[in-house]
Amino acid sequence: MAESEFLRAAESVAGVDQPAWASRHAAHRTAPSHAAFAPRSIIVCSPSVDAVAVEERAASLAKRSLKKDAKIAGLKLSVAMMDLTTLEGKDTAGKVEQLCRKALMPLATMPEVGPCAAVCVYPNHVRTAKACLAGSRVRVASVATAFPAGQSPLDIRLEDTRRAVEFGADEIDMVIDRGALLAGHDAQVFDEIAAVKQACGSAHLKVILETGELGSYDMVRKASDLAIAAGADFIKTSTGKVTPAATPAVTLVMLEAIRDHYYATGRRIGMKPAGGVRTSKQALHYLVLVKETLGEGWLNPDLFRFGASALLNDVLMQLEKERTGVYQAGDDFSKD
Repeated sequence: MAESEFLRAAESVAGVDQPAWASRHAAHRTAPSHAAFAPRSIIVCSPSVDAVAVEERAASLAKRSLKKDAKIAGLKLSVAMMDLTTLEGKDTAGKVEQLCRKALMPLATMPEVGPCAAVCVYPNHVRTAKACLAGSRVRVASVATAFPAGQSPLDIRLEDTRRAVEFGADEIDMVIDRGALLAGHDAQVFDEIAAVKQACGSAHLKVILETGELGSYDMVRKASDLAIAAGADFIKTSTGKVTPAATPAVTLVMLEAIRDHYYATGRRIGMKPAGGVRTSKQALHYLVLVKETLGEGWLNPDLFRFGASALLNDVLMQLEKERTGVYQAGDDFSKD
């Protein structure tokens, strides 16, 4: 399988088969999962982030080199981890249907590639996506909570969430109120995430931090810890509407929050860098980052996703190049 091939290669590149922390905290790997979210009385105290160390660590992992077999396996794994997204005012049922077909069969010449992990759409298009993807393992995600700004009253954001779930969404991507967080209203942010989690019912909740607006690694860590404590199934960097979006250093800070929560509870939280990941080379670097920070248990679509539709075509072009020895033209791949 592509995943196991990539893992074996990543182990040989790294020189170890798991992160150093794994043996020191082995007991937590079998610890029982905690409740969906922490009691309201819990105060989240986040550690300060050493910005220089984080950036140096992220940069050093970007220098790892993968040989051909590992590269192909990593590219195939990247496709399986992608959430294909269309979140435009001009979205139509036809565009959503085309995106779903691409998620099901990303590369006709290599049917073993894919499918993608999910298709993400506005609530009004959830039913269209569900119909197109019926019988497949591709999930339907929907943005909610007044995406992308999150600046609507809470009751409207909760109704937005419930409606998307009612339409059939398997996953909800919510945005936090960044203004409230930056103003120091941590309890408000916690309560709103917990309320959205409850409104999700059985649907998984991805909490978008919009890290490009948070201003510092310390605030990214704080937002990550709050979201996890309040019940997030995934934490996600960005909406894709703000620059900068995902970066390796920001992603590392969020991965470390996930790691520390796992130490304490045994509960695995997913991670999704979104926006800014555009090349296959970048995707492989992110996989190495995850492997070195969290271990191979996170290298699957249930715990790691890429939110970057622009990334897919570059990965497909690289796979075709590895198959044929010749680079394909960009026009050979559909844009949606």
